[in-house]
Amino acid sequence: MDERQDAPHTPTQRDLVRHFNRTVTERVGALHDHYLGLDRPLAEARLLWEITEEGRDVRRLREQLGLDSGYLSRLLRALERDGLVEVAPLPRDRRVRTVRLTPAGRTQRALLDSRSDALADSLLAPLGAEQRARLVAAMAEVDRLLTAGTVRLDSVAPDHPDAAHCLRAYFTEIGDAFETGFDPARSLLPDAGELQPPKGLFLVARLQGEPVGCAGLKLPPDAPAEIKRMWVAPQARRLGLGRRLLAALEAEAVRHGSTALRLDTNRALQAAIRLYHACGFREVPAFNDEPYAHHWFEKPLT
Repeated sequence: MDERQDAPHTPTQRDLVRHFNRTVTERVGALHDHYLGLDRPLAEARLLWEITEEGRDVRRLREQLGLDSGYLSRLLRALERDGLVEVAPLPRDRRVRTVRLTPAGRTQRALLDSRSDALADSLLAPLGAEQRARLVAAMAEVDRLLTAGTVRLDSVAPDHPDAAHCLRAYFTEIGDAFETGFDPARSLLPDAGELQPPKGLFLVARLQGEPVGCAGLKLPPDAPAEIKRMWVAPQARRLGLGRRLLAALEAEAVRHGSTALRLDTNRALQAAIRLYHACGFREVPAFNDEPYAHHWFEKPLT
């Protein structure tokens, strides 16, 4: 008889993710049609919770939750039939639909909040103080990493509304941070045409449909590629988005055939300087006359 035994299976990362998903869906009651004891499934309850007192733009709601427009419409119709929400065009722009809670919807949402609190307490109650602290810290880390995975990078024209939004926020932030303030008219701003194919690229990072970061790339034919105007919104920091933007621009520069990647920065931007060092950039002599730059960096590309 062959007494050899199969070697024990070592769970892969995929196995662990799937096991985690099964544990969470079971523990939070996502498998039940009557979520938290209410007469509706989790999808309807979650949608009801996301509709604030001020109401929501239906398109933004769909982008935030990542729902198919048809499925979202079915969920909204179910809530409308139960008298919990009202969906109507925005008076000033009838192309935009908004959804608001009715008085009955506000009552149901308050009940949902109360039962959600009770569910959270039930997850924590069986654990000791140290275990509760570990669980909450682990949940916060999982939430951060899962959120990071939902950020989308899109190539857009530099005059796209989302690009303009990011650049305005960026200029405001560095104006507050720089010792001398910031005047775009004095800076070596790239021409819009330099940040569009084939001369360049402009990326916008979107989280749940909202612009939360940007970065531009110049691809001159006879000089190293150059990164311009990289910014991440405060609420999207600690998601690894700066590294991701740098990696995307570096990959584009390599595809273009560039042998080096350059950037300049102000001494006030210490977090950015640390990021550049960590990503393999080294400080070099000044390669331009940018009046707001104190440091110039370059990274060889292979």
